[in-house]
Amino acid sequence: MEELMEILEDIRPDVDFEECTTLIDDKILVSFDILSIISEISDAFDITLSPADIVAENFNSAEALWDMICRLRD
Repeated sequence: MEELMEILEDIRPDVDFEECTTLIDDKILVSFDILSIISEISDAFDITLSPADIVAENFNSAEALWDMICRLRD
């Protein structure tokens, strides 16, 4: 999870990823941020996201992102 937090903070240092659970719902992350996150986590965790994975529920919080990464790594 620490590596994910570093990636997120590099992309958007102005966001409190530890507390926020509405990153998509409140439009805190924009499409470019999401593309950057997808690229970075794909490389860092050696995973491939399908279009079905790219939904708000998976990107609304760091915890949701981490759950998706763990699920895709298994």
